Amino acid sequence: MAERRSGPWTYASSGVDVDARARALSALLGGVSYRPPPTHGRPLAAPGHFAGLVRIGRETIAVTTDTVGTKTLLAEALDRWEEVGEDIVGVNVNDLAAVGARPAALVDTVLCARPEEEVFRALGRGIERGLREARCSLLGGETAIVPDLVRGTDLGATAIGFFPRGRRPVTGARIRPGDRILGIPSNGVHANGFTLLRKLLDARSVDLARPRPGSRIPVGEELLRPTRIYTVAADALADRPEAHGFAHISGGGVRNLSRLSDRVAFVLDAWPAIPPLFGWIQELGAVSTTEMFQTFNMGIGFALVVAPDHLSETRRRLARAGAGDAGEIGHVERGRGVSVPAFGLAYEGYA
Repeated sequence: MAERRSGPWTYASSGVDVDARARALSALLGGVSYRPPPTHGRPLAAPGHFAGLVRIGRETIAVTTDTVGTKTLLAEALDRWEEVGEDIVGVNVNDLAAVGARPAALVDTVLCARPEEEVFRALGRGIERGLREARCSLLGGETAIVPDLVRGTDLGATAIGFFPRGRRPVTGARIRPGDRILGIPSNGVHANGFTLLRKLLDARSVDLARPRPGSRIPVGEELLRPTRIYTVAADALADRPEAHGFAHISGGGVRNLSRLSDRVAFVLDAWPAIPPLFGWIQELGAVSTTEMFQTFNMGIGFALVVAPDHLSETRRRLARAGAGDAGEIGHVERGRGVSVPAFGLAYEGYA
């Protein structure tokens, strides 16, 4: 039976309490104090960043891990798996790109109640597309049949990246007031906010086989669009001194920019027109604009903070790397946090 609510929906009311998650994570990390000897690698400080960094000899390696989340339940409902196969790659390599790392390898994890050959074949086709786009290798992975643990299928991966000779991680340390922020559009919802989104679809009894108003594409197909992969675009700028910071606008929405620096304010005063899909989602559950911008990407999937006197050259490089649709979305000034003035929004930080 569809769940009915009298008030606006939030991520917390859909079952995802980000504050509780932060407290639980702090508790977990509080129990981990072991540090191996330097001969086993030296972790580099990158608090709050998109990928972990470790120095091994003369090389720095970036490592990240993520899942597709409850988007897999939509894939299951529609019996379409290629898109979430591509997501497995995208959600991870984009986090590598956010520290300026070049993807090298990925290992996937599939937990399922039972292995279905056609599902796995479709996942493989999607993973293949993502790997080609990211220029990344699949080394292997883990498939666990755990019917007592999961009812459907859970998808995730871990990705490893490296820094070509002479490149340093892009951590946001060089960000200064006056820098400009460029944004590369998203491909839709990507793989974030689906716990809330699925609740809205259910509460409004949305027919996934029919288009939403103003669209010709079935809602289910539109929502399944895979995560856009930004690795080639980021790689085109990662060696440039004018590239001061990168951010993957994924879970947490625009607040992800604050992970780059807590010494400046990111003012998104040139946010482009919000794609109609997000307006439709907001109307489904009377979701507040504050909640929308901190849960979904709202049309921008990757942000780049660059020196102000290199905007034209930066955009030319992005265009040659397949991101000719990048545009200026804001600037950096004194202060802290992230704001979107057109909507009266201000976030103190990521959490």
